[in-house]
Amino acid sequence: MREVIKSSDRGYADHGWLKSFHSFSFADYYNPRRMGFGPLRVINEDRIAGGTGFGTHGHRDMEIISYVLSGELAHQDSMGNGKPGGANAGVIRPGDVQRMSAGTGVMHSEFNHSKDGETHFLQIWVMPDRQGVTPGYEQKHFAEADKRGRLRLVASPDGAQDSVSIHQDARLYAGLFNGDERAELPLASDRLAYVHVVRGRLNVNGEALGAGDALQLAKEAAITLEGGEDAEVLVFDLPV
Repeated sequence: MREVIKSSDRGYADHGWLKSFHSFSFADYYNPRRMGFGPLRVINEDRIAGGTGFGTHGHRDMEIISYVLSGELAHQDSMGNGKPGGANAGVIRPGDVQRMSAGTGVMHSEFNHSKDGETHFLQIWVMPDRQGVTPGYEQKHFAEADKRGRLRLVASPDGAQDSVSIHQDARLYAGLFNGDERAELPLASDRLAYVHVVRGRLNVNGEALGAGDALQLAKEAAITLEGGEDAEVLVFDLPV
């Protein structure tokens, strides 16, 4: 099974301070055919105007991953992250991957404190494999060189290869491709794959994709990435 989802088919919301594209049903955007893919529930491409952000709000029983493309995102939560004396600074910059396990419940806020610059990031939700886990937070930086012409594991169930760890049998890879750079990721027959082109252009299993486009795959032996034009891509290896 193979399905291309074009960027133009995503939901869109313009709140003035926030402009957001929704790959799956979210908030006021509802599409019964786009309720998620395996445990992957949300990919929102958000642009937050300077000096604005999401005020304090709550989450529970969700693995939330933030991936910043440009600008900075300041995070504070009820676990103490981002607060004076807290465990983590809570500022996410390009190359950083932040994971928050909401578990039994977390309150948090996210702000772009720049007065002039926009923050552009992806907010990703993955449903956990069990409910009621202890809330947790993790933040790691992945250098551009580690993603150049290859897929770098950035999230996994066991923290393999120094990735952030999530409560789900899912793996998230990030890669940068241009020119003749090429990568292949084998897939087990009982796994799903979701490929999201963040920016640029890229051929995925022979499908030409542009920024915001995605490809859903099932029962395919591998994902092949090639023919990139300043491309950045996220690849999800998911359970059925």
